[in-house]
Amino acid sequence: MSSEGESEEFLSLEDDPPMVNEKKPVLAKPPQLKPSQSINEEQIEFLEGEIVSEYAGTHQISWPLLGMDCPDCAMKAERALNRLAQTETCSVSAIDGKVKIEINLEAGTASQASSVLKSIGNPPDVEFSEVVGLNASAIVEQMGLDERKFTRLIKKQPGVLDALIEDNRVLLQLIPEPDERLLEERDKQFTNFFGENYRLNQANLNRLSNEQWRLIGAGLAIPVLISIILLELMNAPGYLINTFGIIGLAVGGFKMFREAWASIMVGQLGYKVLTSLAVIGASILQAWEEALLVIILVAFAEHMENQALLRAREAMKGGLDRIPNNARRVEKKKPLGNLTISESKPMSLSMASPQQEQSIEISIEEVEFGDYLEIRSGELIPADGKVVSGSGLVNAAPLTGESLPEKVEAGDSLFAGLVLARGPVIMEVEAVREATRLHGLIDSVHTFKEKPPRLQSSIELFTMIWVPIVLVGAVMAWVMFKDITDWKIVLLLWVVACPCALLLAAPIPHAAALSQAIHRGGIARGGDVLESLAKVNLALLDKTGTLTTGHPRFGKLTLGKNQRKDTVLKLAAGLEESSNHPYAKLIIENCQSASLKPIKVTNLTDGEDGVYGTYKGEEVSMKKAISNELPKKLQDALQTAMDQGHGASVLTKGKEPVALFTFIHDDVRPGAGKLIEDLFDSQVSIEVISGDHQRSVETFSQSLGLDKRSVHGDMKPEDKVKWVMGRSKTHITMMVGDGFNDAAAMAAADVGVAVGSGESTNLDAADILITGENPSVLSDLVKLSRKTRFVLLQNLAFSVLVTAVLVWSVLSGFNDNIVIGVLVHELSVIVVIFNGARLAGDLGLWNLLTELFKNLYADTIASFKQLFQNLFLAKESSTP
Repeated sequence: MSSEGESEEFLSLEDDPPMVNEKKPVLAKPPQLKPSQSINEEQIEFLEGEIVSEYAGTHQISWPLLGMDCPDCAMKAERALNRLAQTETCSVSAIDGKVKIEINLEAGTASQASSVLKSIGNPPDVEFSEVVGLNASAIVEQMGLDERKFTRLIKKQPGVLDALIEDNRVLLQLIPEPDERLLEERDKQFTNFFGENYRLNQANLNRLSNEQWRLIGAGLAIPVLISIILLELMNAPGYLINTFGIIGLAVGGFKMFREAWASIMVGQLGYKVLTSLAVIGASILQAWEEALLVIILVAFAEHMENQALLRAREAMKGGLDRIPNNARRVEKKKPLGNLTISESKPMSLSMASPQQEQSIEISIEEVEFGDYLEIRSGELIPADGKVVSGSGLVNAAPLTGESLPEKVEAGDSLFAGLVLARGPVIMEVEAVREATRLHGLIDSVHTFKEKPPRLQSSIELFTMIWVPIVLVGAVMAWVMFKDITDWKIVLLLWVVACPCALLLAAPIPHAAALSQAIHRGGIARGGDVLESLAKVNLALLDKTGTLTTGHPRFGKLTLGKNQRKDTVLKLAAGLEESSNHPYAKLIIENCQSASLKPIKVTNLTDGEDGVYGTYKGEEVSMKKAISNELPKKLQDALQTAMDQGHGASVLTKGKEPVALFTFIHDDVRPGAGKLIEDLFDSQVSIEVISGDHQRSVETFSQSLGLDKRSVHGDMKPEDKVKWVMGRSKTHITMMVGDGFNDAAAMAAADVGVAVGSGESTNLDAADILITGENPSVLSDLVKLSRKTRFVLLQNLAFSVLVTAVLVWSVLSGFNDNIVIGVLVHELSVIVVIFNGARLAGDLGLWNLLTELFKNLYADTIASFKQLFQNLFLAKESSTP
């Protein structure tokens, strides 16, 4: 059975350079070969040329990737793809782990692009398909080819990402959801190769991932390292020690060498180039302990970082789509039942006739422009449009930031993704799917998150500078300071210039800090996010749902002349008993808390400005308060409420105002004040940006001690994005929000934070998720991130210092014994581990280290188990 490692190929080894044909595509069948006819290399090249020239054109293609977990990885992948002739444009998303390419198939194939990504550690995350009933050996023999040439031909087909032969089966990785033309041509070419009745089924493969192969290599290198140490203590023959060393090098370092070579081929000198040089140098100098130690540290350090990213990604998993899967289409345009309507009381809460329009449930894909849809209370709105019948309340807070539901009636707009708090209504569809406003916000999130990050990690910046210095500096030092015949000095410098401590300088503090962050109530997408958070100097805070709960609370009850509080409360609760408006719930709760029973009110109707009913033959209402309709006492109370940004409703009896109820819209979240205070103490400036009214935002912000010049209201989602982008030109920005109206702004900021997120959009747009309702957790994370960065820089400085001393000792002739260099490197690794683990805090240093090594052990054992299982199954299937 072929292993995954054997099936992968390097950019330089995968295929011949792309063939470009200037002629227009001409459809023709490839040459048909007789069973006995063999084919030489010249004919292979001709046949490949025929296939490429047969089908060309530019297409938009996309597929998911493995190992695509960070913006930095996405940036490297884009650079690699842009070097290919067939790439017109490309984008790699770290959000959903996908690549999108506009590819010119006349200049090259999709499989070449896939091979480049695979070589740098991002193979397709696509299931293999099997050509059903096809005997691979027979067809290869019939065509006179060997397996490699045959799979090379298959990879030239349109729509193929990878092809291999395994257990006498032809296995294919195909582009998911290709366009119609590409699918048609792929089918035509497959018919030529596999016959008219070919069929594809999903192949059942338990293939090991790159991560598992890396752990297996490191796991095998450990006993080899121990064996070499024991053999040296026993004064074993040199050839025996060297044999063990070469075996450990080949098995443990294979993946690292491949990725280093692929990195060089795409013009990037990452840290794996440096570690590979150190391993090669140590091996030639027969310092096998150093070589194997580097291999093991590289594998385990990378695994720790990747696992932290994957855990965070899983914890923050959430689709962007708030569109329901189904909709209710109304077949005939009729009024919505027979409702009681009047000028002041347009809709009765109880229908005179229970009959409603006939509706059928359809898939959201079937909804078209102009359709009439019925939306009921509590349902998500499936499309953009306008109300044509009925009235209700819409929770627009996720889009506008307004904490109270908005009333909608005939002619008012509705937007996909919002919840109809009270209905039902019938809407006419004006935009569906990709044309909706919600989809535009989703596109904005992807656009900003797919851009390369402005802030790179400290280790990334260091290796960008250090690797070229080591490569060139070692050769220059050999030429300038040493005997020209003593070329081994270059190898020695490569070994001592690779700071082993650097390999764990980031993973250990990152792992400790991420664990501590979860303990405090925050989840970050990896250690690099914490590094970016440490640099933030401007926090942009949403108001509703972030600094406030997003729910109003009862304010004050002001009684009119000769009115009793108990009677007023009971009457108001009776009016609101059938309503689901937030004010109504607060009045009922207040009545219940006073152990009062609501008065029975009859003839309840829902008017344009409130709720109406009848009590003892008199009309009573709870409606919007208008100042010039109120007596002086109630007028003054209303003015005070308005000045404070509060809402108000007036209770009337016989059209005479009897009491004023006020409601506090901006109920401050516990911890909001502490967040503001701590951010200021951390030298982080604060601005509030909100979709709520400017006056309301100013009043609320001043209660938290913020200058009204730093608060900005009446902002649409698009306005928030523009504001964040503008501020990011002069600051390192952090956007904190909760609704999906904040999502694009969070994606545009250097660091996006979702607080108590109930909106799945935020999970994809955010870099950090505050899982509880206390925003002050964020200030704790800022402090933790700065401490983490300080420890990381300490580790980095220590690693560089150790390396510099060792390099000096070699160049000065003070020490040319590699054993001393190896010992110093190993001791520095221990220092870095313990320094980074200090960030565990109250979780315990030893607990953290124990947990890390337990996870490494468990993952390594699991990888070996799957390897043995695969080998057993392969042996079983090959037994007659």
